[in-house]
Amino acid sequence: MRASHEIGITELPQRAAELLDAGHRLALIVAHHDDGGLRVVYLFVCGPPDTRTELHVRLDPDRPEVPTLAHLSFPAGRFEREMRDLFGIVPLDHPLPHRLVRHFHWPRGWYPMHPDAGPPPTFGEQEGPYPFLEVEGEGVYEIPVGPVHAGLIEPGHFRFSVVGETILKLKARLWFVHKGIEKLFQSRTVAAGLPLAERISGDTAVGHALAYCLAVEEANGTKVSEEAQRARALLLELERIHNHVADLGMLCNDVGHGILNAHAQRVREQLLRLNKEVTGHRLLRGGVVPGGAIVRALPDRRRLKAIGEDIREIADLALGHSTVRDRFTGTAILHTPAAREISCLGYVARASGIADDARVAHPFTGYGAQLDVPVHDTGDVLARFLVRAEEIETSLALIEQFADSLETRAAVLAPQPPPGAGPSTGVGLVEGWRGTIATRVELAPDGTLARVKPVDPSFFNWPALPVALADTIVPDFPLTNKSFNLSYAGNDL
Repeated sequence: MRASHEIGITELPQRAAELLDAGHRLALIVAHHDDGGLRVVYLFVCGPPDTRTELHVRLDPDRPEVPTLAHLSFPAGRFEREMRDLFGIVPLDHPLPHRLVRHFHWPRGWYPMHPDAGPPPTFGEQEGPYPFLEVEGEGVYEIPVGPVHAGLIEPGHFRFSVVGETILKLKARLWFVHKGIEKLFQSRTVAAGLPLAERISGDTAVGHALAYCLAVEEANGTKVSEEAQRARALLLELERIHNHVADLGMLCNDVGHGILNAHAQRVREQLLRLNKEVTGHRLLRGGVVPGGAIVRALPDRRRLKAIGEDIREIADLALGHSTVRDRFTGTAILHTPAAREISCLGYVARASGIADDARVAHPFTGYGAQLDVPVHDTGDVLARFLVRAEEIETSLALIEQFADSLETRAAVLAPQPPPGAGPSTGVGLVEGWRGTIATRVELAPDGTLARVKPVDPSFFNWPALPVALADTIVPDFPLTNKSFNLSYAGNDL
């Protein structure tokens, strides 16, 4: 069920508080440039049953301001800072009015999402250093890491304030690779928007493509068959497995057990080859399309069984090794109240005792009711390892179930309705392998994309990393960072 309410700006804090108190979660905040001025949409979700509530607020074009909701919702404060940096909308009385997306060499007064922004101006001199909190005292020193790293990861700057090896404070500074994804979506056809959605975060091609397609289909009134939805669900679980397997191996590698990592990457390679057979692409691109799914072949039951046995053996060897288990246990604990306050998603939340899963709360096909969602409550690296390993078991069973129920091995597509046949707005909610992905779409009268707002779960989970690392030691950072394994690209659109 989705309901939209246009409200006055003074009503916003009270209406938002009522929804949050009733158990809804703030999934996204998105700004729009309409003909009459700026409009901001707040999307709240909960389930089961699947419920989505939108609050639309129109702003004074001469004074684009909104009352901050940061005191009600931690993610709201971050969405507001993002909106201010990209649109120039001011969140009044925000408790942390620093830039979030716009680095200090971005020129003051230039807002890239404004329709008259034009090409980016020449980036000028720094307006000043980023306002890192300085921790002072005897024996305190700082360790800067990044933004350029020795490995293949994307750029991010981490500033550690340390005494000895103990981390007193960690600040992560991201948004070094802003790509203008939201702007690039505008005026594209629905078909031309799909490759962009698949590349929001390259390891989450299915999750982001599916959230995009579900939003578009709701907006244009497309009715997708149950068979196509099952095919999509199969692809979503294949994506979950190959990413989780890689993480299991790399977590072992970070505590010195390289041989288990080698075996995990060997299994991942088998899964990537299987992906290519199923969709023609190792990362499953092209499998989820507007109106349905394209599946070239179905996974072989015997191969999946062998892969499952391999993964089980790797996990058992890791957990049976005293050094691995000792390094995982009690490391970088994210307690349940902190995870809940930050509004964490996915395996990060489920390792801290929060059972939220969009496959249950917002199902696009009918398997959520019987889904056994793995949950642990210790909030440490071990819990995040165990959740992944158990989710792989669940995904393997689901893939077998979906493969048995699918007869076609070709395109399963619904006819596309003419422009204007649907409500012109839609929301897609998908449990990607990192957590819930939310995408909101508005279509222009000619059926092209007027506005697309995707939100990767990493946007919600990045603030939890410094919280989990408080009072740990510097050598725990690589292991903890991998146990979260957040997307830089998905966070920085």
